[in-house]
Amino acid sequence: MVTPSLLGPTAGLVPDVRRIAVLRANALGDFIFALPALDALRAAYPSAEIVLLGAPWHAKLWRDRPGPVDRVLVVPPAPGIRSPEPDEPEPSIDDFLSAATGFDLAVQIHGGGANSNPLLSRLGARVTVGLRAEDAPPLDRWIRYVYYQHEVIRYLEVVALVGAPATTVVPTLAVTDADRAEAGRVLGPADRPRVALHPGATDTRRRWPTERFAEVARELHGDGYEVLVTGTPSEREVVDRVVAAAGVPVRPQVGTLSLGGLAGGYADCALVVSNDTGPLHLAAAVGAPTVGIFWVGNLINTANPLRGRHRPICSWVVHCPVCGVDCTPGIYPHRPGDGECPHRDSFVTDVPVAEVLEAARELLTP
Repeated sequence: MVTPSLLGPTAGLVPDVRRIAVLRANALGDFIFALPALDALRAAYPSAEIVLLGAPWHAKLWRDRPGPVDRVLVVPPAPGIRSPEPDEPEPSIDDFLSAATGFDLAVQIHGGGANSNPLLSRLGARVTVGLRAEDAPPLDRWIRYVYYQHEVIRYLEVVALVGAPATTVVPTLAVTDADRAEAGRVLGPADRPRVALHPGATDTRRRWPTERFAEVARELHGDGYEVLVTGTPSEREVVDRVVAAAGVPVRPQVGTLSLGGLAGGYADCALVVSNDTGPLHLAAAVGAPTVGIFWVGNLINTANPLRGRHRPICSWVVHCPVCGVDCTPGIYPHRPGDGECPHRDSFVTDVPVAEVLEAARELLTP
């Protein structure tokens, strides 16, 4: 019997479920937010196989990792589903559909559903469930996609529609021995407590200025910490600017660790300071305390709800610093052009270094 909770179930369990497909093929942070929903499905359907329809990087990250996902089936790149990874072969959608068979339940926690709901319906599952924006076709069970809602809660509401109540609202990712071993090989033993800074973000509007990160690096180095500066290969220039401006010994780590190795490295950090981007949410999911720099709209949707170990520092800027357009999505839908503009200047430059350092030192103080 399923025990009722504030986050479900809002409908009954689907009977005789042996295989569940879950579509969530986007970026790292997006996947982290889906983990509580996957945990809820595992608890509600303990004997079912849960197959994540994801990207190649999901398959690498989930290999030999304990958790709610049994295996990953890579979904082909397609508009509104996912972008191709570098040098990735292009399997056809027909090849994918021929492999994605035998599902009793198909769950769409990928987005509004304009592109993903038609794909989900083609799987031939007995029951489909997911999100639906105004331009999306319906599924068998669905809930309206509303922009301003915390991502974790959004997906928990979806799985509640198939009888899966929340078991947690906090994303947790298991760190494996292989993760820690890789981090140990790359980073070596720590002679001082480590902190990590992550100054990149895919969307440049979410990037705090590099000189601010450099100042944080300088201060924390002076406090006696070893400072890592992490980044993806595409963020090398950003990392290099932080390292150059810091003026103290810091350790750049650009592309030196796999995603699992990065999880292992973050798990052993005393603190991670980052823009609102995938590595911030990865760090929180593996148990590291975090200070995150957020634009207010993203804070509503993605900030970790706990304050014992996590401090989101918020920018309240809502107008583009170049053209002045109000960039709060969904606030003024009747005004053509509002909510979006072509500029990508940072919306978080007003976050003061003093506030970030105060939060960091508070979390670092025993």
